[in-house]
Amino acid sequence: MKLSFVIPVFNEESSIEILYYEILENVKKYEYEIIFVDDGSTDKSFQILKELGTKDSQVKVLKFRKNFGKAAGLQSGFDLCTGDIIFTMDADLQDNPDEIEHFIEKIAEGYDLVAGWKKKRHDPLSKTLPSKLFNLVTQKTFSLKLHDYNCGFKAYKKEVIKEIDVYGEMHRYIPALAHARGFLVTEIPVLHRKRSFGKSKYGIERYIRGFLDLLTVKLVTKYTHSPLYLFGGVGLLFFLSGSSISFYLTISKYVFGNSLTNRPLLFLGVLLIMVGVQLFSVGLIGELLVNQNRKINKKSQVSIAEKINV
Repeated sequence: MKLSFVIPVFNEESSIEILYYEILENVKKYEYEIIFVDDGSTDKSFQILKELGTKDSQVKVLKFRKNFGKAAGLQSGFDLCTGDIIFTMDADLQDNPDEIEHFIEKIAEGYDLVAGWKKKRHDPLSKTLPSKLFNLVTQKTFSLKLHDYNCGFKAYKKEVIKEIDVYGEMHRYIPALAHARGFLVTEIPVLHRKRSFGKSKYGIERYIRGFLDLLTVKLVTKYTHSPLYLFGGVGLLFFLSGSSISFYLTISKYVFGNSLTNRPLLFLGVLLIMVGVQLFSVGLIGELLVNQNRKINKKSQVSIAEKINV
């Protein structure tokens, strides 16, 4: 069995070599490859990675021209993977390679993706509280109960990464994307170490981007192939609400003789009907685009787990 490690790096010159040797200590009985993706580092990270690649042919290094983000780094690493099980780790030493065997054991039980759960975190309250709120919202949104979507320490069967594309801030939603494709997802508690070098590269803005990507993932996992279900459903709700208001005002005028002048409710009813029709139209146009795209690309919309005599 071959293991692949995909490790995005951004200004982690002090920890890279330590992490490399820690991984080696835990993969002695496996074939391995370690793919470091330098995401536009401005320190000596790339120089250190280059030296590691020179002395170990199983170390592969990609260097981005600028900082494109963690999701881009992971996807570029995934594209190069040749292993049977793919690990993702952060380069800051907070993920402990001693946990590698635990992930492999869980994969052997039949799971396709195993996520790490930093049950005891060594991070300030300013990071842990927003993270808990984020995880709670994500659990409810995707009906996939994981305690820690944000943990970068994960293990995947190769079939998973071949079917999933990540961009923006979607790397934290990979379990949800895999779950939506029918893969079996679980988690295991992992040891979370204190940061020894440098400082966190993430600020509060990642939660804003993450929330927007949450909406995107929800859309692409549930409504990509039937946009009318989303836009048509909301549009129908608006249209019926507006029609009900208009019906009430009509009865009010012609049965009870009430005037319609200076009735803000009238404008609300008309507005709801117009918005409802527009949303329904967007849904129909979306259906036409999806149908046309299927004809052009002829790409399968299902995930096939196994083939026999094919």
